[in-house]
Amino acid sequence: MSQLFWEILGWLGYLQRGAVIAQLLLIAGLIMGWQLIKPQQALKNLHPSLRLLVAPISMLLIAWLIELPGGKTGLVSYAGLSWLGWNLLTLLNQLLLPIIPESSVHQLESRLLRPIYIAVVGVNLISQFDNPDDLGVIKLGSLFGETLTINNLITALIVSYLLLVGTKLPAAGMAWMLQKLLNCSNSSRKALNLIIRYLVVGIGITAVGFHIGLNSTALVAIAGGLSVGLGFGIKEVFSNFISGIWLLFEGSVRPGEILMVDEDPCEVRKLGLRATLLWRVRDNAELLIPNQMFFTDQAISYTATDSLRRSEILIGAAYHHDPHVVIRLLETTARTVPRVLHQPSPKAFQVQYGDSAIEYSLRYWIADPMTNMGVVSEVNQAIWTAFKREGIEIPFPQRVNTIREVPPIRTETGAADSPPGSPH
Repeated sequence: MSQLFWEILGWLGYLQRGAVIAQLLLIAGLIMGWQLIKPQQALKNLHPSLRLLVAPISMLLIAWLIELPGGKTGLVSYAGLSWLGWNLLTLLNQLLLPIIPESSVHQLESRLLRPIYIAVVGVNLISQFDNPDDLGVIKLGSLFGETLTINNLITALIVSYLLLVGTKLPAAGMAWMLQKLLNCSNSSRKALNLIIRYLVVGIGITAVGFHIGLNSTALVAIAGGLSVGLGFGIKEVFSNFISGIWLLFEGSVRPGEILMVDEDPCEVRKLGLRATLLWRVRDNAELLIPNQMFFTDQAISYTATDSLRRSEILIGAAYHHDPHVVIRLLETTARTVPRVLHQPSPKAFQVQYGDSAIEYSLRYWIADPMTNMGVVSEVNQAIWTAFKREGIEIPFPQRVNTIREVPPIRTETGAADSPPGSPH
């Protein structure tokens, strides 16, 4: 480790060279000038793809013009080429959007292409100061009795990252082929996708361990440490992981399903290994529910077998109205609301005799559980209009406060004090 420190410290010696300092100042000045001048307004008539190339090409031209009189512009040229490559990745992103979903393009760009590009640019930049092969053999220490070098560490990190990021599409393709062969459901295909992916990741990381020199004893020790961690620190994470795979196989919670969470309808957007992502329609909020909650708590689903949902409205009518007329009017009114289904047909019932009204229940069916609140509002407005047209009174509880004078209390002394001539 100390050898690596002295190697990095030696790179600082390049900053003492005047040509290097001048190039760094020139690069900083060009970037700041581009941000301050903001030539995008002058280039607004240019195609957006070409606008991305103006800045890096300008830097390359400036480096070429300075180099003609004999100046050194290696770092400036390298910065311009790096900037140009970075913007070309943006153009590649725009080319992939018509043929690949936007979310997949974003993941490919942010998790694979740009990290690889940064790593390549960094290695090439280090090669300007030092020999990467000499750096790779520097010893960082020992791991389970095996010597760990920079080459081993970087190789392990890169391969592990590529396994975690790059196995998504191959695992999805293999799961799709197994679905066609086994004729299984979409939820089972997603479960197979995750199992294949993490099986490949596990085998790959084990192979990386052998590559850097770890023997079977060291791997058993690591596995033992992980098992202890499962029992203490990450027990909940492992429980959610197993619950997620089980839910995918079982198919009881699927993307697109409508669940009731705290009396609010929520749509399942994504079933992950740790948590399930739900979308709540009333406030456009996204909820993350741990997977094990679906095994320990009760969950109501409106789309397990079909998406129909029955809704109910309670309303009262005055006692002097015929209940048969009110029930018939409620059912007819519900049928006039566009989003209320005619099959099953709306039904109204006389529920009970209340203090100030006869109470009725109107029950009807809708196709989309997420629109229940809006349909309830439409039905209530239709009932109000129908009752007003037909003269149906909707009474409300009233209280009448009557003040009564308390009579005087008769006592023996009161009788003795009665006026003369009064009977005793």
